[in-house]
Amino acid sequence: MLVRLVCTGPYHIAMKVPSLLYRLYEPILWSQIKSGPKPHHIGLIVDGNRRFAQVQGMASNEGHNAGSEKLEDFLRWCWRLDIRIVTLYGFSTENYNRSSDEVDYLMELILRKLREFQVDPVIKQEGVRINVIGRREDLSPEMTEEVEKIEAMTANHDRFLLNIAISYGGRAEIVDAVKKVVNDVAGGKVQVEDIDEDVFEQYLYTEGIRDPDLIIRTSGEERLSGFLLWQSAYSELYFTEVYWPAFRMIDFWRAIRVFQQRERRFGK
Repeated sequence: MLVRLVCTGPYHIAMKVPSLLYRLYEPILWSQIKSGPKPHHIGLIVDGNRRFAQVQGMASNEGHNAGSEKLEDFLRWCWRLDIRIVTLYGFSTENYNRSSDEVDYLMELILRKLREFQVDPVIKQEGVRINVIGRREDLSPEMTEEVEKIEAMTANHDRFLLNIAISYGGRAEIVDAVKKVVNDVAGGKVQVEDIDEDVFEQYLYTEGIRDPDLIIRTSGEERLSGFLLWQSAYSELYFTEVYWPAFRMIDFWRAIRVFQQRERRFGK
């Protein structure tokens, strides 16, 4: 053993130590969260793809690709905890202000992911319904076609729900909802005096979907950036320094542990 350690070298030993510690830590953390209350709905703001790529010496687009692959891991972690709804902030209305090359790449990445879901047997096995929220009129015909296809394919799945926010903004959602309300009032479908929070929620993109219990944002930024502004009124917020592509299962479990330690009173 001594000879092996000497030949391996201190660098390799240092690399193995964190991995060993994580393996020891995982069962401890799991024992702390497995029996506690779980969020029914998690909102997810995936941030830090470009910074991850920069740190790793990769092209920015490679960081986005790594982030896309991480989503599959995250969904499996949620299924293990029987967390029924995940809403992913995939592409915001503000993201259109990025360079045309990056916007095109992100849209192509989303298209590829939607097509992968169409042939992924796990989506059917786990009963995952996929729903896209946002301003669909801003999407390309190709994107709209793929969105409608995956929604139709998974329409009867009733175990889990994955909402993907594309061309989404919380303010835009509220503005669009107000326009619909105004049109219905003008058309006599609804009376002004009957409008309350419950009625208004029926005009949101998330109609019929319960509000998120927990919203997680990666990369150290501590803001919602327009994500689910109406729905997040009583959501627990969890921010982590970890870049999204580097987000691990133990990072997720830590978020769950923090959620379980908070007392949710909903203003009472």
